[in-house]
Formats: sequence, structure tokens, C-alpha cells
Amino acid sequence: MFLLIGESTRLYAHLLDLNNPVLHFIGNQFHHHEWHGLHFWDLIQPFFMFIVGVAIPFSVANRLKKGESQRQITLHAIKRSFLLLFLGWALYFTEAGKLVFRFQNVLAQLSVTYLVAFFLLNKNFRVQTIFTLLILILIDLAYRFFPVEGFNHPWVKYENLGAWFNNKIEGVERASEWATLNFVSTTAHTVWGMMCGKLLMSDRTPGKKIQILFIAGIICLIVGYALDFLNITPIIKKIATVSFVFASGGWSILALCFCYWLIDVKKKFIKGSKFFIVVGMNSIFIYLFCELGFTRIISNRIVNPFSNLLFSWSGATTTAIITSLASWAILWYICYWLYKNKIFIKI
Repeated sequence: MFLLIGESTRLYAHLLDLNNPVLHFIGNQFHHHEWHGLHFWDLIQPFFMFIVGVAIPFSVANRLKKGESQRQITLHAIKRSFLLLFLGWALYFTEAGKLVFRFQNVLAQLSVTYLVAFFLLNKNFRVQTIFTLLILILIDLAYRFFPVEGFNHPWVKYENLGAWFNNKIEGVERASEWATLNFVSTTAHTVWGMMCGKLLMSDRTPGKKIQILFIAGIICLIVGYALDFLNITPIIKKIATVSFVFASGGWSILALCFCYWLIDVKKKFIKGSKFFIVVGMNSIFIYLFCELGFTRIISNRIVNPFSNLLFSWSGATTTAIITSLASWAILWYICYWLYKNKIFIKI
């Protein structure tokens, strides 16, 4: 979430305007890959969906501890799923000015993947694993063998099953290159996160948990990159190919493994992590805040006049970067103020 609010300030776009090759490379990594390939920024949404899955077993255990029944918890999960879908579609509506039924943004996708992961929570490891592998195989086969002429090129932009489905539900001849059907394959991210959350809650030793997470992450990376390298299935974020799901899932698991080792086991970076926790504790609020355009108001109406006054001598690009950094700091402080005053926007 901290990196997502940074994107809303347009900082990463400004880095591309610099002549410095190192900063230009970094800026490029903070943009989605055009099609076939993987940039760091392509991992942000999988991380988000994965960590939601990690939180599910902790959240359910906490509600059970408070005395809630399984029925109450299930109804809450269904309600949360519908709220996520409503908010996801509301963002499309406010941008387009009309009803648009898509599942490309993270909230709309989570409305599906979260509920699926919740209902799989009490299943055993084998069932959960088989389920995710099955949906990945089926969606891969669906792309490969989709018979409609003009949309039977599985890995070609605008000429695949995802593009056809987009066109049908939106009623246009050419919709977004981002496939609404992504919610099918990215369900694996949330389910894998839930499985990792259950592992962290288990009675296994910290060393064993780290070992399992590390091995699982490496296996996913090998599968994902091998599928791409061997020209079986290319890594394409915008249609969430199976290779992309495995590769991004592998990085997600390894990131969780590293954080668990560093913070929970080694007890390092505990104070430093609070810098990010204040954003994560109000993730839904700050995500909607940025997506609805309030960052532009902060940047253009509040920060930009002062940065132009004080730093215009340094050049337009440098001034824009300063504006973005200052806006980013303000967004963080809003989250900090909410955290300090124990105000948490939840659904």
C-alpha cells in the first residue's frame, strides 16, 4: 500500500523523465510491463491479494476467540465480499460516469478471491493445492483452445479469450487489454496466502515454517519462469497467465518468508516496520482516497504552489519529483494520524 500511494503521486512517472540511466531503470520497474515479461510493479497486486489471504486465518481465529459463531463469521465474509465488489465497481463508475462491470482492479478481484479462500479455509492442504492447480490448468486450457475466430490467439493482445470476455460484458468492440477473467487465475494468490497464514499459525517451529515457505516460493518461481523460458506459457501480467501466477506467487511467498524471518524470528526492524504498518492498517481507506483523485488535489492545490516557489530554479522534472515526494509524505501522515487516533476504516 505504501508503494501504491507513491504511484498516485506520479513519482514513478517523473523518474522516467530523468536522463540518469539508473533512475530511469528504477522508474521503468515501477511501471507494468507492456505485455510479455515481468517488472517489479507487476508484483504489487499479487502481493496485495496474497497478503489478504494470509490475514484470513488470523481474522477468523480472532472472531472465534470473541465468541462469534461460524455462521456469523460466514455472513460477515459474504458481506465483506459484496462490499469489496461494490467499492471496486464504484471506482469504475466514478471514472467512466456510467456503470462498468469489470474485475480488473484489486478490490473487484478480491471480492471473488477472498470469498473462495474463505470457504477453503477449513479444507486440508491437499484439497487447497489441488483446487488452485485445477483452476490454473482450466483457465490455461480455456485460453489455448478458445474457438472464436479472431480471439483464438491465446497470448496475443486483444486476440484472446480475455479480450473476447471483456468485449462481451462491456458491450464494445475493443475493451481493455487487462482481462476481467484475471480473477479466475489470481484466486490462486489469495488461496496460497491463506495456506501460508495457516502455516504461520501452526505449531511448527519457526525454522520449519521458514523452510516450508522458502521451498514453496522457490518451486513456484521455477515453475513460473520455466513455463516462460521453455515457451510453454509466457509471463503476461495483463491476462494473468499461469506462468505469471506461479512467478508472482513465488515472489509473494518469499517476501512473506523474509519478513517473518526478519521481524518475527530475528526481532529486527520492528520499529521500522511501523512506518509501513500505519499505511497497511487503513489500506482500504487510503486506496480509495488515492483512486478517487484526492492525491491530485493535494499535489496540485496544496504542494505544487510551494514547490514551484521554492524549487523552480532546479528544473521542471526535479520540481515535479519534489512535489510527488511531499505529497507522498502528506498521504503517509494522513494514515499516521488515523493510526495514532485509533481510527481504522474497515469493511
